[in-house]
Amino acid sequence: MNRIIIFALAVIISACSVKDQSIGDKSIVIFNEEAVNFNPAENCTNLDEKIIKVDNGRIILKKVQLPKYSKQATVSVQTEIKSAGDPWDKTGSLFLIPQSSDINFLLDSDFKAQFENQNIEFPGVVPTENYKPSIEILRFMTPFGIGYYSNDPKLMKRKPVYIPHWEEKVVWEQDVTQLISELEGEVWIGAFIDVWTQGGYEFSAKLNYTESKAEVDPITKTQVIPLVNTVRYIEPEKLYDGFSRGNLEYTFELPANYKSAQLHYITTGHGGHSGGDEFVKKENIITVNNEIVYSDIPWRDDCASFRRFNPHSGVWTEKRTAVMGNLKTGDTKELEIDEFIASSDYSRSNWCPGSQVEPFVIELNNLKKGENTISISIPQAQQEKENELNHWNVSAYITLQ
Repeated sequence: MNRIIIFALAVIISACSVKDQSIGDKSIVIFNEEAVNFNPAENCTNLDEKIIKVDNGRIILKKVQLPKYSKQATVSVQTEIKSAGDPWDKTGSLFLIPQSSDINFLLDSDFKAQFENQNIEFPGVVPTENYKPSIEILRFMTPFGIGYYSNDPKLMKRKPVYIPHWEEKVVWEQDVTQLISELEGEVWIGAFIDVWTQGGYEFSAKLNYTESKAEVDPITKTQVIPLVNTVRYIEPEKLYDGFSRGNLEYTFELPANYKSAQLHYITTGHGGHSGGDEFVKKENIITVNNEIVYSDIPWRDDCASFRRFNPHSGVWTEKRTAVMGNLKTGDTKELEIDEFIASSDYSRSNWCPGSQVEPFVIELNNLKKGENTISISIPQAQQEKENELNHWNVSAYITLQ
C-alpha cells in the first residue's frame, strides 16, 4: 500500500513539475531605417504592402507576427533615429493598434465616418463602441538634425568644447513588459513623427524578448485597457488644447474588483513660443473615481545633457556673472560673461529634444466591478491660437492582473 501511495505522489509531483514550453529569446525587427516624411506621393494604403504609409508619409504601419510566451518573459523596445534632411525637433510616437479596435487608421474612410456625425470636439481621444485609441509603446522627441547635419562644417562652430563630436544617430530603449499581452500574435505597429519636410527621418525599431531560464515559470497574464490618447495622428484628430477648457474624462467598465492595477501615463506639453505650454511649468492632476492618484508638474531640466544629439539647434548668448579663478595665485574674481546656450538646452514640459519620454506608473487600489472614471486635468493649460500651437500630448492605459 505504501508503495502505491509513494508512486501516486511521485506521479502528481512529476505532473506539477512539467517544464513550461520554451521558445527562447527573440528579437523582432519592426522597421529598419524606414523613411518617415511628408510626401503625398508616398501615401500607400494597400494592405498587401509590407509597409503602409498614411497621412502623407508621416505615419508608417506594419503588420508583424510576434511570439506568444507560456514562460515568463520580458520585452523591451529599441529604436534608432537620424535625420534625412529635417533640421527640427518633432514629436514622435511608436504605437500599436489594439486588436479589440474595429476602427483604425487602415480603414481610413470608416475611421473618419466614425466621428463625422457625432458632436465630438476632439475625435479619436477616448474609446467609442467600435474604436479604441492607439496604445503608445514609446513616446520620443526627435533631435535637431542628428546625422544629416552632424558633419556640416558650418555647424562645427556651434559645437561646445565639452563635446568631442556630434552623434550620428540617437538610440532609445525602454522596458515595455507591461504590454506583453498586447505584443503577441498578429499586431499592427506604427510610427508617427510630426514631420513637415520631404527629407524627414530614417527610423528603426525592434522588440527584444527575453525568456525566463527557469524550467517552470508560467507567464503572468496582464490585461491592457486603453483609456485616452490625445496625440494627433491623422484626421479628423487634431491638436488637443481641451485641457484649457476643462477636464478630460472617460468612464470604463470592469468585470470584477481589482487589487493589482497600474495606470501608465505619458504626458508632454507643447507650444513653442516663450510663454507656451512647452516652456512653462503646468501641474497635471489625475483622479480615479474622484480620488487624486497623481498630482505633479512633469518637467525636464536636464536637456543640456542631450546637446551632442542636436547639431542644428539654434545658439544664443546669455549674460551671466561667473566666478573666475587664477590657478597660480588662487585668487578669484567675478566677471560678467556671455555664455552660449542652445535651444535644445532649455527645460521643457517633460521632454527634451533627442529624449524618450518615460511613462509615469501609478498604483491603483480602488478599481471596482462596474463603472470607473478617470479624469485628467491641467488647469493652467493654454488654448491653441494662431502661431501659438499650445497643446498637450497625453496618453494613458491601465494594466490589470
